[in-house]
Amino acid sequence: MANRPRDLADQMAGQHNLNDGSLHETFTLPVEAARVKAREILNQFPQGGYMTIVEHWRQLPDGQIKFTIRRLQAAD
Repeated sequence: MANRPRDLADQMAGQHNLNDGSLHETFTLPVEAARVKAREILNQFPQGGYMTIVEHWRQLPDGQIKFTIRRLQAAD
């Protein structure tokens, strides 16, 4: 449940922070665009002390791919 207007805005935008310090971002794109976007995100060097993983993905009935990227705080 959103505690602040900013939390609600982040959730509606497909982004939300969890209490464990991670950030989730959800994308829904055509297959090829999803592949390119996921590769672009995963190839980025971990910035700001975070590492990135694809947490969930699935193909929707309309053929698009919905996937969630999770950024975890990297151990220093």
